[in-house]
Amino acid sequence: MTLVNTIKTKMGESLLLTLIYTIGHFMIAVACVHFITGAPLELATIDAIVEPLLNAIWLYTLHKLYFRKKLKKK
Repeated sequence: MTLVNTIKTKMGESLLLTLIYTIGHFMIAVACVHFITGAPLELATIDAIVEPLLNAIWLYTLHKLYFRKKLKKK
């Protein structure tokens, strides 16, 4: 079983989507902070880690609430 399949099986599709989103967000955030503000890569990386982690928690929560509400309507 691949890592992606293990995550999907054990943790659900919402968490897999959240992890993929977060990794992409890290890379984009580092580049944006570095090039827009001129911040050193170390500071840009810290910002890129903290902010998307909070967004990932928010996204995961939204997914869970949405699907819970969706299932109740059925």
